[in-house]
Amino acid sequence: MKGRIAALSMAVLLALYLVLVADRAVRLVATGVPVAIGLGVALIVFPLIAAWALMRELLFGIRTERLVKDLAAEHALPEDDLPRRPSGRPDRKAADAEFDRYRAEVDAAPESWRAWFRLGLAYDASGDRRRARAALRRAIALNRQAA
Repeated sequence: MKGRIAALSMAVLLALYLVLVADRAVRLVATGVPVAIGLGVALIVFPLIAAWALMRELLFGIRTERLVKDLAAEHALPEDDLPRRPSGRPDRKAADAEFDRYRAEVDAAPESWRAWFRLGLAYDASGDRRRARAALRRAIALNRQAA
């Protein structure tokens, strides 16, 4: 729930920022001075890139959450029984020990979004966020193809 509130807060702040920056950008472009026009265009382009990135992350979160609910309804989520470090993150050695099981599951069923999702969770538990996100994106894509 905290994640949703944080994401919504960021979206609202970004929208406010876009409105304020757009006003400044229009004023800069209206001056007719080449440097001001360049700054005005940059003030329009960079926030749009930020808005695109935020929307992409929000969609990723929404789609991932939907897959979690689907797996939970099927009682197919892996049990979260790994020992924890004081920070709350799973112990990496214990997570690495379970990783091979999820990798083998994907190798056996490469078109299964469920297997890819569980592999993404295993990558995350092992501390490899980049591969975790890639596996989760693959799970989302496979789920959308199946629908």
